[in-house]
Amino acid sequence: MFQKTLGVIAAAGAVAIMSVAANAGTLDDVKKKGMLSCGVSTGLPGFSLPDKTNKWSGLDVDVCRAVAAAVLGSAQKVKFTPLTAKERFTALQSGEIDILSRNTTWTHTRDTSLGLNFAGVTYYDGQGFMVSKKLGVKSVKELSGAAVCIQAGTTTELNLADYFRLHGLKYKSVVFDTSDQSIKGFESGRCDVLTSDQSQLYALRTKLAKPGNAIVLPEIISKEPLGPVVRQGDDQWFNIVKWTINALINAEEFGITSKNAASMKSSKNPGIQRLLGTKDDMGKKLGLSNDWAANAIMQVGNYSEIFERNVGKGTPLNIARGVNALWSQGGILYAPPIR
Repeated sequence: MFQKTLGVIAAAGAVAIMSVAANAGTLDDVKKKGMLSCGVSTGLPGFSLPDKTNKWSGLDVDVCRAVAAAVLGSAQKVKFTPLTAKERFTALQSGEIDILSRNTTWTHTRDTSLGLNFAGVTYYDGQGFMVSKKLGVKSVKELSGAAVCIQAGTTTELNLADYFRLHGLKYKSVVFDTSDQSIKGFESGRCDVLTSDQSQLYALRTKLAKPGNAIVLPEIISKEPLGPVVRQGDDQWFNIVKWTINALINAEEFGITSKNAASMKSSKNPGIQRLLGTKDDMGKKLGLSNDWAANAIMQVGNYSEIFERNVGKGTPLNIARGVNALWSQGGILYAPPIR
């Protein structure tokens, strides 16, 4: 399976090399369409999930809405395209989407060989394991010989192989194309354990008929920095997405929210003035209006608002900020200054 995955990556890389030159000018394309095309998951609670009316919500969804607000002045001008893990990179390389915001891990191979750029980290994660309570398992190291459900085309396959080999554990892979298929396989008993990013495990557990019957083990075996991806060869678009993320994080640090952003424009703090567009020309440096960040914050919220609304303590996922807290509050979330 790993060799097959490498083959997919190599083929995708070839597509990327041929298409980079043709993919500059994304900002102009988005303005011409009047719509941002955003690639998301096929349905992951807390990150990207449609309701019965096909209205999307989630942390990854809100990142795209923030970019749309910054570029087009409206967070509603987004077309969401659901993609499997195997489809996501090709869809971006081919120009089918303008941005991929789909619980995607930033890795060396993806950043250097696919013709893509990661614009930042919107969620720091790590690979974990979920098991049925009735197994009585309390540690990953008790899983030797287990059947493990995994999703094809993800970093979890290599991480799983590396970890089990390192610790002398044996396992049998049960591979699925989508996360929905993997959780159904777990629930039906086709595997003893489901492995994925820990945030995804908490999200998938909510889909079980009896979520309380499954537990997420404490070990995390990898670093999974998740964030949006754009095509290489278009530095302006790369900067727009990157600095929109930074604006959301800086807004939280300044105490600027969707509710007070308008009134904060009268602040005498130079950092707030630059962020909200009342001082200097930070937007024009990106090819946008100077209220680009203000639009994103007022319409979507700062990073804290996005996190808590979608995956935080008041949601079914009930995830604490942890490492995703600001650097000044015990976490590692840190954005370069807008100046």
